[in-house]
Amino acid sequence: MSEPGTSTRKLTISLPAHLADFVEEESARLKISRSRLIARALAEIKDVEEAQLAAEGYRFYSQEAKEFAQASHTAVTEAWEDAG
Repeated sequence: MSEPGTSTRKLTISLPAHLADFVEEESARLKISRSRLIARALAEIKDVEEAQLAAEGYRFYSQEAKEFAQASHTAVTEAWEDAG
């Protein structure tokens, strides 16, 4: 069930009946274990959340870089003029 080189842990969870039924049906349809199905679903959620956090970080730091560039524009322009 796990990826090579990863460890697994056994959990006991409780689900609403309709979700437990869905897990049973989907795992049978996909011919995978319930554990693998739930692990895949959680991995997808984790990937989406990490992508959203990364995008948020990129937006934050791009704004910070833009502000720094604007603030240092005059000094850089003067330095280039003095060098040329």
